Amino acid sequence: MTRAALRALGAGRFSVSGSLDAVSVIDIFEASEKQFAGASQIEIELGGVTDADSSGLALLLEWLRLARIHNQSIRFRDLPPQISALARISEVEDLFGVGDETAPGPASGGAAA
Repeated sequence: MTRAALRALGAGRFSVSGSLDAVSVIDIFEASEKQFAGASQIEIELGGVTDADSSGLALLLEWLRLARIHNQSIRFRDLPPQISALARISEVEDLFGVGDETAPGPASGGAAA
C-alpha cells in the first residue's frame, strides 16, 4: 500500500495520491486545513488514489462541509471508483457529480458549498 499524500500544485489546485483509509485520511485532513486556508477556489485531483474505503468518502464530505463554512468553491477530479461506488450507495453521489464527468463540482457552478 502506498502512503497517502496531499500535494499542492499551485493556484488552489491539489493532488491526492496513495491509499485513503482510516489512518491516512487523518494526516491528509490535517495537512489540508493549512493548505486550503485562504483559497477561494479549490480543485482536488484524485487520479493518484490507489485504494479508498469509506474513510476516503468521509474525507471528501468533510472537505465539502469546510468549503461551505469558509465560502470556498471546491471541485473534485477523477474520483476513484471505490469512492464513486460508496457515494452512490450512501446516496450522496449528487454532491460529487458521480456519473456525469462534465458536471460542475459540488461548490462550482450551480451548487454552493
